[in-house]
This record gives sequence, structure tokens and C-alpha cells, in this order.
Amino acid sequence: SIPEVGADADRLTQVFLNLVRNALQALEGRGTLTIATRMTLEHRLRAPTGEQRPTVAIEVRDSGPGIPAEIVGKLATPFFTTRPGGTGLGLALSRHWVARHGGSLQVESVPGSGARVRVMLPLDRAR
Repeated sequence: SIPEVGADADRLTQVFLNLVRNALQALEGRGTLTIATRMTLEHRLRAPTGEQRPTVAIEVRDSGPGIPAEIVGKLATPFFTTRPGGTGLGLALSRHWVARHGGSLQVESVPGSGARVRVMLPLDRAR
């Protein structure tokens, strides 16, 4: 029921693999990972010309421990990581590629109640 999004499939595959990998690592083998898609009517993206564009939302949610509030704003900063051996590039690259597609990436979390990453993409690719 979701229309196709004009996009670079390889880049968006990389984005969603990063998001799912992060969620699975947060779960540490316990809990639930949920991926949901929907059309959004209340949150439309603005095109460079100012008009609002129809939008698809893709959410990756986990029931893990959540992310401390002081870290959420730093997560997409290149080379910032909380994982031993992590590069700190996964979310930074994901946000970059979503933005290049005219979309947005938002991270929300309540410590102790998991995390949600919402990717908003316009149905018609930014020109």
C-alpha cells in the first residue's frame, strides 16, 4: 500500500542495514525489533521551492535499554560512538544519505523504553 520512492536503492539499503544493526546490538539478544512503514499526512517534507511533498515514514524501533538523553543529540556526529570497536560512522552516513534523498532522520529514545529511528522520505525525489 506504500508507493515507490524514487531513490538510490544501494544507499538506502545501507541506511536501513545500519539502523537495524544498531537496534539489534542494543537488544543484546533480548527484546523486540519492529520495522514499520506508513504514509504521513501530518508530517510533510518541504521541497526547496517551499511546497510540501507527500512523505513516507520508515521506523525502526527496539525495546532495548534506550539511549541516555545527553547522547541522543550526538549520535549522528561523525566518529562519535558508544560501542567498543565502533567507528561512529553508521548514523552519520545514514543521516547524510537520507538528507541527499530530500528526507530527514530522527532519533528518539526514553531510557529504559527502547529507541525509535524515523526516516522520512519524499515520494518524489528531490531535484
